[in-house]
Order: sequence, then structure tokens, then C-alpha cells
Amino acid sequence: MARKLFGTDGIRGTANSEPMTAETALKVAMAAALQFRRGNHRHLVVIGKDTRLSGYMLEPALVAGFVSMGMDVTLVGPMPTPAVAMLTRSLRADMGVMISASHNPYYDNGIKLFGPDGYKLSDEVEAAIEARMVEGFSDLAGAKDLGRAQRLDDAIGRYIEQAKATFPRGLRLDGLKIVVDCANGAAYKVAPKVLWELGAEVIPVAVAPDGFNINKECGATAPKAMRDAVVAHGAHLGIALDGDADRLILADETGTQIDGDQVMALIGCACADAGTLRGGGVVATVMSNLGLELHLKGRGLSLARTPVGDRYVVEHMREHGYNVGGEQSGHIVLSDHGTTGDGLVAALQVLAVIQQSGKPASEVLRVFQALPQVLKNVRFEPAGGTTPLAATRVQDAIRAGEARLGGTGRVLIRKSGTEPLIRVMAEGDDQGLVTAVVDDIVAAIKDAAPAPASKVAE
Repeated sequence: MARKLFGTDGIRGTANSEPMTAETALKVAMAAALQFRRGNHRHLVVIGKDTRLSGYMLEPALVAGFVSMGMDVTLVGPMPTPAVAMLTRSLRADMGVMISASHNPYYDNGIKLFGPDGYKLSDEVEAAIEARMVEGFSDLAGAKDLGRAQRLDDAIGRYIEQAKATFPRGLRLDGLKIVVDCANGAAYKVAPKVLWELGAEVIPVAVAPDGFNINKECGATAPKAMRDAVVAHGAHLGIALDGDADRLILADETGTQIDGDQVMALIGCACADAGTLRGGGVVATVMSNLGLELHLKGRGLSLARTPVGDRYVVEHMREHGYNVGGEQSGHIVLSDHGTTGDGLVAALQVLAVIQQSGKPASEVLRVFQALPQVLKNVRFEPAGGTTPLAATRVQDAIRAGEARLGGTGRVLIRKSGTEPLIRVMAEGDDQGLVTAVVDDIVAAIKDAAPAPASKVAE
């Protein structure tokens, strides 16, 4: 059975519209409980969430579903996605759930599922859960076998200690002024505390969630507020997390933005120098800049590419023995420290290099020269499951763009797995040519898109 509900990062959609309704959340929980019930022990699921208003609707629906199938539930409240993965393993739970739409606006929400090992589920397991939802539920727990729900009061403290343990022992952040933008999201409590406890002077930004302001003009997808704060406060580094804190964007002391490719290059090379890098290189997606690949090659290291989605990066890392990977968008996966992307932990590894080097962030974080790269998103209205990509004019525009770039660049077109967007990316030696190629393809997609007219988001 092909997946219909699950995308590249769980289930996602507009809150209180299918599939993000209480009814569907209830069924997802019941089906997932059937999938992960094994043996006669008391089964346990850990549930965390970000700060969206709709979390108050989806959380009790999920609890009801799991409890009705005889599973106990531990609620940890607003916590980063990597914290939920960590607590799932720490509590020996049978599975974990994160209620979040990551970097999306407040009116969206999502459900991410983790297995007992703290890793996101494979396509095959997600498809099996969907199949169980179709089959229905006849194996409900008896009245005396219903699960129980309770809250874990010290969840925040547990994650803070785990995050701090990834920072080199004996090293502190004394003397550093750090801006941390928590996107009014899941890390609004834990991220400033971790940095402060390690000795930094912390300038917190977007740490007053109200259910509606998550990711609104803040966070990793809108880092201007963080960059401006770095300059205004004379900070040494800026950190912008997204709504569920599984990714980050940085800024050096000048307010210049630093993406995930530079972070992967820095951490990967630092691990290589320390003799701790495994797999002979770094794992990234097809979106990562060619400059990263060329830099690693110059260091005798490889760059393995996967489809877009941090779970595909993780799958490749696990299968081939890598311990550093991630995405240009800021998902950084360090398997020595966790099972999924962790923006705060990745930032700590960067801070360790900065502090040990004694150099400013502007020197440390410019690891390689990026090739000109242009990415534009075209929003379209789905019609019968088709996209404008199949149109002849679009295919002709793509082929023409590839021919113009020749062997010095590349074109990458893909449909988003979480939104009705087509992402158009090109890179090469010539900035003007790259921009022209992207603009031509975007224009062709807009012409071919179903009504109403598509909207381009830079």
C-alpha cells in the first residue's frame, strides 16, 4: 500500500482540516499502537509538542487513541523534536510522537512518529500504519487494560543535561555573547538555559509563544530578527532555531547568515582532524551546494547525497556508517549525539570550534566558497494529484536550462513533500546565468499551473 497521509516528515496539514483533525489523530494513534504493540509488557509512548494552539486539540486525541489500545502515555509538553527522540529511548518507550509542523506557520500542524530506537519510521512502517487505519480497529483494550497518561515533570532538565553533555568537558562559553532565536517554538525554554549554564551571555529572541506566533518573522526560516539582534547587541554569534528546534541557521558577528552546508563542512572537517569522523565523509541531500562537495573532496573526504528529507540522510548514515550529515536548510544530524536533527546540539559543536580556535565566527564559519545557487518556490493548486511538472513546456524549459549551464552547473526540480510547492534550484559558476535559468523554469511552471495562478515565494 502506497503512503497517502505520510510525507517526507510525518503527517502535515492545516489544523482542524484533514488530515490534521482530532479524528485522524485518534486513528493514527490507534493504528500506531497496533503496529508497535509487542509482547505482554505495559507499553509506553512519549508525546511531545511545539507551541501551536492546535496542539491542545491533537494531543488529547492522540492520548485517547493510545490509551484505548492499552498503551500508557507520558506527556512532556513543549519540547524540541530531538528531545522527544531522546526521551523515547531513555524511558525505554515503545514509540514516540512529536506534534509539530516544524517551520510552517501556526495554522499548520503535524505528527511525527519515532520507533523505540528514537529513529523516525521507514516508508514501509508508515505505509503499514496507514493500512491499519483502513482496516479498522477491533482489538481495543478491555476496560481493565486501558492505558494511563501522566506528565514527566523533569523532561526539560533531562534534555538540558543531555545537550550539555555533547559539549567538550572542561570547555565553557565564558566571554561569548550569543543571540538565540527560538522561533516562539519548542525550544523557547531549553535553548537559552543550556547556553547560559555553559557560561554564555545570552540574548534571547522569540521566547514568548502565544499559540499563534511560532515561526512568525522569526526563527530559522526568517532569521533577519536574529541577524539584526547580533549586530545591535555586538554578539559573537547568532543562532536561529525553527519551530521544533531540529534545525538551525547561524549568523557570525557581522550578522552574515551561515547555512547548514557551512556547518556540515565545519563539523565534518573538525571531526576528521580529531580522528572521530566515520564513513570517510559527510551525508547531505541533493540540495547541498557544489562548493561543499568540492571542499570535502579537497580534504580527501566524500559527500554522499540523498533525497531531500533529514530521515533519508539518517537512513543513509545508518546504512553506511557515517556520523555527520544534514541538510543545507539547517538539519544537522550527529549520530554520536542523537538520532535526528538537533539545532541546539549542532550549535554547541560549532561553538566548541569557535571557542577552541580563539578566532571570530566570521573566520571559523567561512569554510568554503559556495557556488552561486538560486532557489525559488512555486505554489500551485493540486488538481487530481497532478503537478505542472508533467507539462511539455516545463520539461522543455528544464532541458534548455540544463543545456545552458552545461557541465559547470546543475538544475534540480522537486515537489515539496510537506506543502503544495515546486522547488526550482540551479547552481553554477555564473550568477546571472543561474538566475536566468531558474526564472525561465519558474515562468514555465506558472504558465502550466492549474488556476488560480501560482504564487512564487523567494
